[in-house]
Amino acid sequence: MVLESTIVCVDTSEFMRNGDFLPTRIQAQQDAVNLVCSSKTRSNPENNVGLITMANVKVLVTLTTDVGRILATLHQMQPSGKMTFLTGVKVAHLALKHRQSKNHRMRIIVFVGSPLESDEKDIVKLAKKLKKEKVNVDIINFGEDNVNTEKLTAFVNTINGKEGTGSHLVTIPPGTMLSEALRQSPIVMGEDGSGAMPSIPGGSGGDFEFGFDPASDPELAMALRISMEEQRQRHDVETVQPGVQETETEMETNILSGAIQVEADSEDALLEQALAMSRDQPVSADTIDTADISPMPDLGAMTEEEQIAYAMQMSLQASSLELAGLDSTEPKETPMETDSTDATPSTMEPDSEDLSEVMSDPAFLQSVLQNLPGVDPSSEAIRNAMGSLTQQEDVKDDKKKEK
Repeated sequence: MVLESTIVCVDTSEFMRNGDFLPTRIQAQQDAVNLVCSSKTRSNPENNVGLITMANVKVLVTLTTDVGRILATLHQMQPSGKMTFLTGVKVAHLALKHRQSKNHRMRIIVFVGSPLESDEKDIVKLAKKLKKEKVNVDIINFGEDNVNTEKLTAFVNTINGKEGTGSHLVTIPPGTMLSEALRQSPIVMGEDGSGAMPSIPGGSGGDFEFGFDPASDPELAMALRISMEEQRQRHDVETVQPGVQETETEMETNILSGAIQVEADSEDALLEQALAMSRDQPVSADTIDTADISPMPDLGAMTEEEQIAYAMQMSLQASSLELAGLDSTEPKETPMETDSTDATPSTMEPDSEDLSEVMSDPAFLQSVLQNLPGVDPSSEAIRNAMGSLTQQEDVKDDKKKEK
C-alpha cells in the first residue's frame, strides 16, 4: 500500500473572486480541496496532508492527518494579491523534504485559477528538478485554461518523462462544478482507484445517502440520519395505527353494548335466578304430576305484580310440599307390596287437589307471607299478587269442572 505526504497549493489571488465557477472560484476551490484531502486520508490512514497559499506564499497547515484543521483554515482565506506559481511549488517541495515519515512518497497538488506570469523555460526547469527529487505534481487548471494549458502541459510532461504517469493535469472549463469534475479524475481516484472515498460515485465505498461526504460535517450527517430514522418510525406508526384504532373502536362498542344489555337485563336476570333457586329442589318424579308442570313463563312480558305473584306461587308450592310431609332432600321410600286395602292414608301420596285448596286458602297464604323475611303482607303489591293468585286458582277450578 502506497503511503504519501501531500502538500495542497491553493490559489488565493484576486482572480478567485470571479463567478464563472459557482458560487465563486475560491468557494468552488474550497469544496474541491475538501474532496482531495478527504480522498487522500481515506485511501490510507497514515497519509498526511498540508496546505500552502500561492498568493502571498505562506504555509497555513503543516503535514497532518487531521483534515478538519485544513478545512477550518481554508474557509478563513480571502482573495488578495497575485499568484506566484514557481515560489509556491518550491515552498511545497521544501515542506515535503522536512516530512517526518521519510518512507512516504512526495506529492504536490496545485490549484491554478489565475494566469501564469512565469516563463515556460522557468516552469520546465522547476519540473526537471522535481522529477530528480521524485516528487509527483498534480495540477487542477480552471478559470484561465485558455492561457495556462500549454505551459502546464509542458510542466507535467517534463515531470512524467517518456514513460512516467505519476503526475496529472486536469483542465476544467467554466460552468462546471469543480468538485464534481474531480470525482472521477485520477487525482482523486488514483491510477488504480485506490484513492476512492465512500462518497465518490464508482468508489469502493459507494455513494453516501445524503449526497455529501459525512467526514466533512459529521454532526450534519448524524442529524440527517436521526431525522430519517424518525420519519421512518412515524411512517410505520401511521401504517399500523388505522387498524389499531379500528380494533379499539370495536372493543369499546362491544363493551358499551354489553354494559347496556347487562344493565337492562339485570333485574330480570336476578329474578330468574331467584326463581331457579327456589325451584332447585330435586323432588321425586313419583310425587309430582307431570300434568301440573307448566313451562317457564316469559318474565319479560309479565308486569311487576305478575312477577311477584309467580314468585310467591313457586315459594308457596315448596312450602305446601313440606307441610304435606314430602322431604325434597331424601329419596322417597317405596312402600312394601301389600294389599290395596291395607294401605293407610299416611302412606299414600297427597292429592293435587288438596294442594290447590291449600294454595287458595287466604288465611294460609297470609300466615306464610308473614313468615317470609323482608315481605310486608299489607303492601299494595302483595295484595294485588294474592288477588292474582286467587283468580288463577278460580280459573283452574272452572277448567276442572268443565272436564
